[in-house]
Amino acid sequence: MNIVVCVKQVPDSAAKVVVEGGRVSWGDAPLVLNPWDEYAVEAALLLQEAAGGDVTVLSVGGESAKEALKTALAMGCSQAILISDPALDAADSQAIARVLCAAIKKVGGVEAAFFGRQAIDGDMGVTGVQTAHLLGWPMLGLAARVEFENGKLRVERSFEEGRQIVECQLPAALSISKDIGEPRYPSFMGIRKASRAEIPTWDLAALGIEAPVSVVRWPEVFNPPVREVKTEMIEGGSPQEIAEKLVAKILEEKVL
Repeated sequence: MNIVVCVKQVPDSAAKVVVEGGRVSWGDAPLVLNPWDEYAVEAALLLQEAAGGDVTVLSVGGESAKEALKTALAMGCSQAILISDPALDAADSQAIARVLCAAIKKVGGVEAAFFGRQAIDGDMGVTGVQTAHLLGWPMLGLAARVEFENGKLRVERSFEEGRQIVECQLPAALSISKDIGEPRYPSFMGIRKASRAEIPTWDLAALGIEAPVSVVRWPEVFNPPVREVKTEMIEGGSPQEIAEKLVAKILEEKVL
């Protein structure tokens, strides 16, 4: 089975993101493979181990995004491709979906495209759905288990109300939830292999498309207002006295 995993490079989840001069900055924090995409890589590798084939990982971004691709290679993906073009610097999710659609078609013979649930920087969670729509493929979201049986994908979906089993013919697109299981750690040999990997870069011309038009833009970005919080310790000679003071304070502040 020929599988593609679409991933994104994002600031580390521990980074403190601020706005400086109208631009978003995360200081010296490292850029990493989007944590949700690690689950998509894991799901693709599990399916590959069960059904055979190759796993190709794709990412849209600058030269630094190759480090995220190398993380996926170290986990076990067969090959990686970077899609990079200056015209995509301000692309929204719909524009990125058009680029991924063209890239998946260029890879050729793809039977399944895997996506993480969302990216931790934008938190949109729509790129996978938009890409599936452009490809004309069914979209199976929130997958917690993926199996290939009798030429069909069988997916167990996980959501707040419970679990759901769905099936579809290939090709198909999937978004993966963390219920798929903890992503594997890159092996030592995998890290060595990834460090030596030559990752090809495709621009829009290589994909045979023009720069897609973004329909969403961010005219202004700013830090959230700082909330001043004061803490007052209520003391008393007994629990009853403390409770009475607390009730009086709540009524005074008009909380109730």
